[in-house]
Amino acid sequence: MDPPVYDTLILSDVHLGSDTSRAREATRVLKENCFRRLILLGDIFADLNFRRLTKEHWKFLGYIRKLSNPKRDLEVVWVEGNHDHGLTDIMSHLVGVRVYQEYAWEYTGLRHLAIHGHQFDRLLANNLRLNYFGTLICLQLQKLDLKGKPIARFIDRINTRWLRMSHKVASGALLHARAHKADRIFCGHTHDAMHQEKDGIHYYNAGGWVDDRLTYITIDAAGVRIHEYREQGHTDSEEERDDSTEAELMDESGLPENAEYEKIRG
Repeated sequence: MDPPVYDTLILSDVHLGSDTSRAREATRVLKENCFRRLILLGDIFADLNFRRLTKEHWKFLGYIRKLSNPKRDLEVVWVEGNHDHGLTDIMSHLVGVRVYQEYAWEYTGLRHLAIHGHQFDRLLANNLRLNYFGTLICLQLQKLDLKGKPIARFIDRINTRWLRMSHKVASGALLHARAHKADRIFCGHTHDAMHQEKDGIHYYNAGGWVDDRLTYITIDAAGVRIHEYREQGHTDSEEERDDSTEAELMDESGLPENAEYEKIRG
């Protein structure tokens, strides 16, 4: 039986450049599913520095570039998150996708809206420096952590619950959807996959790819579904198939090796 073809697949918070990023598994999800539209729902990067990207992180970007090839007739959308803020021009050139602050589309007579969700996190929205220094601290902590990064992942879960981000983002997103006459709204940011409904408006969070629970969203005529990625057997030969290399992406983008986004933006 042929695999289902989804109208849209949504992936959020891969945090490339972070030691806790599960980029390899995220790439497998893209390879194992068929879809007409891919939405990268923010925080695909951990910060704006190429030097932290590993081979698996570059493979993920390389596969995104392949999917964005016009010959595939597949729409790839990048919605900007708080960690990858300012990458509009760079990402359009590097992997061939357009970057949006928020993205809206119609499907099965319903209006859908995708926005990262940090806009509804008041603590973060009002403290940009806190976000910057918090990211640096987390990245340094990951280097000192044990194998599997249990401490970093535990702190991430505690922060989500203590700051009640999931509740704040859900509430803000539902109000935003109502104001923009959307029937469904999709967010990331909290790393906590969930679904809420209020007054006929549905809120979905795509979760993230830095913890043990790896989730993504699909949309088709049957509705919206939150999937939890389960590890499957993969042979060494499959893993060694080179989708892209750092050098190839750099050559095509015209960017120097180990360049920092902040310098390029200037």
